[in-house]
Amino acid sequence: PAHDLAHRRDRGLPVPDDRRDRRRTRPAPRRAAHRDVLASGRCLPCNVGSRLRLLDGRSAGCEDGANEKGPPVTDRPISRYPVPDIVDLPDDLREVIVAVQERTGFVPNVFLVLAHRPDELRAFLGYHDAVMERDSGLTKAEREMIVVATSANNDCQYCVVAHGAILRIRAKDPHIADQVAINHHKADITPKQKAMLDFALLVAEDSAVVGDDEFEAMYAHGFTDEDIWDITAVTALFGLSNRMANVIAMRPNDEFYAMGR
Repeated sequence: PAHDLAHRRDRGLPVPDDRRDRRRTRPAPRRAAHRDVLASGRCLPCNVGSRLRLLDGRSAGCEDGANEKGPPVTDRPISRYPVPDIVDLPDDLREVIVAVQERTGFVPNVFLVLAHRPDELRAFLGYHDAVMERDSGLTKAEREMIVVATSANNDCQYCVVAHGAILRIRAKDPHIADQVAINHHKADITPKQKAMLDFALLVAEDSAVVGDDEFEAMYAHGFTDEDIWDITAVTALFGLSNRMANVIAMRPNDEFYAMGR
């Protein structure tokens, strides 16, 4: 009633319109802001001082042009730790990196950054290939979906961008990576794949609660025990990768942004 609204205003209490206004002025959650960047292809907030590369090769700046004075992404460090020269690496790692460069046309920064500790890079690559390349009830595209969804949950820019590119290529779908990173329940994927990502995110966030009920739910969607192991292994491996990439400030290669679009 009108008199009740007037009474609330007289006492300095919020009225319905005021509450709506306050909700509209609240800052967006940090994760939502990050995912908005990924979906739109626009630049990060000005105070971050970073720019993305548009598909036609131009740099994307803020609407007010504040970022236009900053250097392009390729001029920025790819890690906060020293990055070794390829020629100084052990022969086996140098051969792997050269083979990747010949196959893709560039060297993904993860190889160069983790080469700061060659033994750890070697171990990471071994486990990566064991999990991501093995014969499995999960397709390679589905494994990349897990990487993208859990990496987005962990706010890992490098893995979302790099594996988003791989997912687009594996799935032959230019939209799927952005959809999965933002909200897999709204993505154009199957109910079984959504259940797979639900389970992966549970493992990423609270693996201690996984028990018989969760296994039964996965069986109902057609997953086997070995499939569940694979989902867990991919999630766990990239939980490590996400944390390393975040802490050492690993920067995605510019090339990833346009791949598979």
